[in-house]
Amino acid sequence: MSERDRELSSVLGDEERPAPAAAQASAEIAPAGQESHATEPPSTPAEARVTYSMSPGLPGFLGAQRIALAVSSYQSGKFYLLGQNVDGGLLVDERFFRKAMGICVPDKDTLLLATLFQIVRFKNVLNPGEQINNVFDACYVPRETWVTGEIDAHDVGVLRDGRVVFVNTLYNCLATPSERHSFTPLWKPPFISAIVKEDRCHLNGLAMADGVPRYVTAVSRSDTIDGWRDRRASGGVVVDVQSGEIVIGGLSMPHSPRIYRDRLWLLNSGTGELGWIEPGAGQAAAKFHVLAFCPGFLRGLAFHGNHAFIGLSKPRYQRFEGLALDQKLADADSEPWCGVQVIDLDSGACVHWFRLDGAVSELYDLAVVPGAIRPMSLGFGSDEILGLITHDPLADGALPN
Repeated sequence: MSERDRELSSVLGDEERPAPAAAQASAEIAPAGQESHATEPPSTPAEARVTYSMSPGLPGFLGAQRIALAVSSYQSGKFYLLGQNVDGGLLVDERFFRKAMGICVPDKDTLLLATLFQIVRFKNVLNPGEQINNVFDACYVPRETWVTGEIDAHDVGVLRDGRVVFVNTLYNCLATPSERHSFTPLWKPPFISAIVKEDRCHLNGLAMADGVPRYVTAVSRSDTIDGWRDRRASGGVVVDVQSGEIVIGGLSMPHSPRIYRDRLWLLNSGTGELGWIEPGAGQAAAKFHVLAFCPGFLRGLAFHGNHAFIGLSKPRYQRFEGLALDQKLADADSEPWCGVQVIDLDSGACVHWFRLDGAVSELYDLAVVPGAIRPMSLGFGSDEILGLITHDPLADGALPN
C-alpha cells in the first residue's frame, strides 16, 4: 500500500469518523425497496429528524448509468450526494452548508455550490481507481471560495474562459465573483433599470450552452422592490440573454431553465410541470409544452440519457400559496412531497424516485455527477476536512530562477 493509499484509508477510518449528525453524515438505504432510513440518531429531536425512502430500482439505475446526483436544500442547509453503495443499496452522503443553493458540475472532478454568502468550488482529490474506506470512489473537497455576502445567489455556471457566473437574485443580474468586491455585474434584464439591492423580478434560473449564458428565468418583469410577489401566478418569463428579448411569458414562478438535445426545458414551478419551449415563429407565439406533472413545487432540473431529474418541494410558505399547483394537487388527490423524481423523456412517466420526509421539506437544485458511483464530499461542519491532506507530485524546476 502506498503512502497516499494509507492516508486515504485512515483519514476517515472508524476510529476517526464522527457519529452521524445533521452537519456531516453518510447513510445507506438497503436495496430491498421502499424502506425508510432515519439519518439522525435517536437522540435527535423528533422535529429535526429526516427519513429517506426510494423506489426499488433507483440505486441500480444510478449504478448502471455510472452517475450520482448532487442535491441542495437551502431550507435545511443540506448538500446531498446520492449514489449506489457497494452492496447495491442507496448511498446518501450529507453535508451542511448554510443555504445550499445552485449546483454546477462542469466536469467529473469539479462541483460548484452557491451558499448563503459564498460560492464554493469542490475538487475530487481521488485518482482513478482510488477509494476511501473501500467505499467512496470520489471525494469532493472545498478548494476555493468566493465571499459574496448575502446576495441570494441562485443558479451557478462556468463561463467559457473559466470564470464562475451566477444569478445574483437580490441585485437582479448575472454576476461573477470579483477579486476586490462582492461581485462584478455582467448582465441585467432590459426591464431592470439599475443594479440595486432590491429583489425586483426574482431572477433565478440560468441556462448555459458551451460556456455561454443563453437564457434566464424570472418570476416577473417587475422593476420595483419585491414586485415579483404580486405576479407569481402568471408573471413568469424566460429572457434571451444575448438579445434581451422575452422568449415566453405567462409562466408561474419558472425555475431551472436547461438546454438539452436542442430544446429549452424548464420547470413551471407554480403549476408543478416539466416542459419545453417551442419558439415562436412569425405571428405565432412561443408555447410551453408540458411533459409531466410532479406533486410538488419544482426546482432543480438535470438530464442524463433519456431521463430528466427533477427536485420537488413542499409548498408550505406564503410565497407558494394561491398558485395553480394547489388545484392540480387537489385534482390528483395528492399531497406535495419533497424529493427527486426521474422522468422518462418519451413517456413523461416517473420511473424512479427518492423522497425525504421530516425536517427537510424544500430542495433548490440538483445536478448529475458523471463517472462517480459512490461519491462523498467534505464540509466545514466536522474535523474530517482537517485530516484529509493530499498534494501534487514534486515538480522539477518549479521554483523561479
